[in-house]
Amino acid sequence: MLTRTTVKRRSLRSRFLSWFLRRRFKPKLLRPDFDPARFRKTLDRDMGKNPIASNVDVEPVQLEGINGEWLIPTTCSSRRVVLYSHGGGYLFGSPLSYRAFTSRLAVACDARVFVLDYRLAPEHPFPAAADDVIAAYRYLLNEHDAADIVLAGDSAGAGLSLSLLVQIRNAGLPMPAATVLMSPYADLAVTGESADKNSATCAMFSGDGIRRAAATYLDGAPATDARASPLYAEYAGFPPMLIYVSDNEVLRDDGIRVAERAAAADVPTDLRIWRGQPHVWPLFVPLLPEATTVIREIGDYIQRQPS
Repeated sequence: MLTRTTVKRRSLRSRFLSWFLRRRFKPKLLRPDFDPARFRKTLDRDMGKNPIASNVDVEPVQLEGINGEWLIPTTCSSRRVVLYSHGGGYLFGSPLSYRAFTSRLAVACDARVFVLDYRLAPEHPFPAAADDVIAAYRYLLNEHDAADIVLAGDSAGAGLSLSLLVQIRNAGLPMPAATVLMSPYADLAVTGESADKNSATCAMFSGDGIRRAAATYLDGAPATDARASPLYAEYAGFPPMLIYVSDNEVLRDDGIRVAERAAAADVPTDLRIWRGQPHVWPLFVPLLPEATTVIREIGDYIQRQPS
């Protein structure tokens, strides 16, 4: 079953942020000499300064084959855990640059959130990230029932969460309780119409940009391998999904097609399309009121899942 909702309201802050990103952030990603390693350092420096939610503890994890950090609200009262995979086109992003968001997500969900620090391309191309996320899920299963685990991610991290569902089924492991996806990057063959149609309106990316990122991550692997492009997976038996996309971003059609494929396989699917928002706008918390709204909605959704 597919529930589809369109949210039309848009704040002045959202309009200004989209204008700013389109002029300051997007050109950096489109440069022919774009350096992922340098860009990672810039993101960690700038986004790492954003204050995290109060009363949330950060606990680093460094084990063999597993790196990341726990975000743990001091008032957490549930058994629920969230395995969060960050975005960044498989090229950049880190738990540090996401703390302002993931700490607030932990509070909203009343859950412990494990943010995976998976290996990035071009140093570590496919299937490195896919291998890391299944290792992290096995790590969580050592201490938690699958019914208490929710997968969540944005952009490439949302694609990685879907990749994990494919791997869980292939390995015969128990499925998690639910999956939350924000602007999933699920088709590295980049066949969605919005990839080019929305290249001008998207505040952050272009169709050519996501094609270059896909080629860097795949490093010659087939673009339709379901571990890299889970749009092409069989969705039967997947857990319920909550999916967010913006109507003017280049990855809009990835999210819509994932929702349609999941619903066609009888996966309960809630698709929420917001008008005019920048790619993965919930990350811009507490700046955007739309971000605060979505984080609250995700928290409510996760807390409603049976365990």
